[in-house]
Amino acid sequence: MAIGATIHTFEIQLSDVDRGVYEQLSLKVAQHPSETLPFMVTRVLALCLEHEEGIAFGDGISGGDEPAVVARDLTGSLTAWIEVGAPEAERIHRGSMAADRAVVYTHRDPERVAGRWSGKRIHRAEDVRLVSFDPGFIDAVADAVARRTTMSVSVTEGTLYVEVNGTTLSTAVHERRAG
Repeated sequence: MAIGATIHTFEIQLSDVDRGVYEQLSLKVAQHPSETLPFMVTRVLALCLEHEEGIAFGDGISGGDEPAVVARDLTGSLTAWIEVGAPEAERIHRGSMAADRAVVYTHRDPERVAGRWSGKRIHRAEDVRLVSFDPGFIDAVADAVARRTTMSVSVTEGTLYVEVNGTTLSTAVHERRAG
């Protein structure tokens, strides 16, 4: 018998001062059996930090054709392809061709992630953002996550502040380009 996904419920107060985004989010997040908690936390933060109308979790791990997070306009056209982890260059290339913008959020060493793309073909690589956090930040957030989680996610002047189930953490949001 196959192991099913673990469902996590997140109540998130999002305040992205840098982009002028203020939302109350209620998310049910399925953690696939092969998905680590840090990967899932990065996926949730990617959705928060890229929040816009039409954003949603993609099929990701369970369905290989979509990224972890997608954004679509009112016509259903793909506007953002948002990967999590350390995707292959071919996948980013495909996403950059399919959407107006492509972004990768990683919970791993960003230098190693970007190093794997060196010399590989990525459509509009100079426009693809690679976003990472201070070492240990994602693990600390994952340690505080429960099946039912209350979070406050705030971004101001490039710093991310997260309060998760009573634990307060902060990190710089690091960004570089794929190309």
